[in-house]
Amino acid sequence: MDLAEVDVIVLGAGIVGVTTALNLRQHGASVALIDRGHPGDETSGANAGIVAGNGLCPIALPSGAAVWLDILLKQSTAYTVALSTLVRLAPWIRAYLQNSGPEGIQRFVRVMAPLRAAARAEHQRLGRLANAQRFYRNSGWLQLHRSEASLMRAERERHYARIYGIDYQTLRGGEMHEVEPAVRSDRFFGVYWPDCDSVSNPAGLTEGLWREFIQGGGLFLNGDANRLERRRSRWVLPTPRTEVRGREVVAALGPWTPAFARARGDLFPVAFGRGYAQHFRPGSGVTLKRPVTDMDHGFTLTPMERGIRLTSGVEVADPADPINSQVLHRARKRAQDVFPLGQDLPVPPVMGTREALPDSLPVVGASATQRGLWYNFGHGGHGLALGPVCSRQLADLMAGNDPAVSANALTPLRFA
Repeated sequence: MDLAEVDVIVLGAGIVGVTTALNLRQHGASVALIDRGHPGDETSGANAGIVAGNGLCPIALPSGAAVWLDILLKQSTAYTVALSTLVRLAPWIRAYLQNSGPEGIQRFVRVMAPLRAAARAEHQRLGRLANAQRFYRNSGWLQLHRSEASLMRAERERHYARIYGIDYQTLRGGEMHEVEPAVRSDRFFGVYWPDCDSVSNPAGLTEGLWREFIQGGGLFLNGDANRLERRRSRWVLPTPRTEVRGREVVAALGPWTPAFARARGDLFPVAFGRGYAQHFRPGSGVTLKRPVTDMDHGFTLTPMERGIRLTSGVEVADPADPINSQVLHRARKRAQDVFPLGQDLPVPPVMGTREALPDSLPVVGASATQRGLWYNFGHGGHGLALGPVCSRQLADLMAGNDPAVSANALTPLRFA
């Protein structure tokens, strides 16, 4: 078997792992990137493609008896969850609610505001580096609310947007036709966020950044992260053709990171949410210019290279649970209220799994128990948007530099 000696082994080739490897190469480290499949194949290719300038508040849990009745009766489009799963997640939900009080929200905003401010710039920097600017569109993002009460429930996000100088426009009925003529919005309320980019092919973007990593001297191998072991002062990972050895390891395995970490003594309280995506070809002369999200029913419609992508609400389920085709079916029925989807494209539906911590913040930094082990995961549904800027933070930390945006609040030590 061949032998490869590197400075850092990066586990996981989604958008987070690829940008981590790319940033480490820019810091002068030799890097081996390991994944069981092709870069960008899984969750990184199954999202709504939004790089948002807003998003300063954690997502509020569902509230109200009628809402929860819909969820438990499997009538909700925004959330799908079994009662047994809710019982199992009770400690996580309790911790999430504790972090959702006024102090927790203030803490989240103080951390998230500078991250969001830096995220779009970091995307553009990497896009130029990899000659991948073609995937980005300065499109803005339209959020729909089906009632004035729904609009008011989201006021907290707009409150902090005003504080941090993030532009938005509140729209009513026919005003939304000026932003998106094809959206059936006469009965809705809307919020338009102009300082957002959309990505026309998230998997293609991830692959483009991966190719830049390879062309810059990086090594990519297929392999199983669970075979990683510690031998004296080195981390060792045998792959089918090459044994890789490195001084340091970064676990950027997305929803598979917590199990990997648990086997090495690091415990993270996580909940998992799955989302589904399907592509449609709208009728002649009907199109979208930007992502449109139904804030009451949880789905998003995004124009992409392959027609219109519909992404569903959240199914709270473990990564290994059977696929639930009803989630996408319910989302499609609701989406027809908003936009004429047209015909299915001959592209199989895809599913992505996201992991979330109870404080809604990602984990970026060194292991509490293992020397030379680092983590970059927990971005929730914002891995595409925040992955590159968090990866740059981690590369700075590993190089002994102060990150441009402080990473202190993201340390794994907060769960030690």
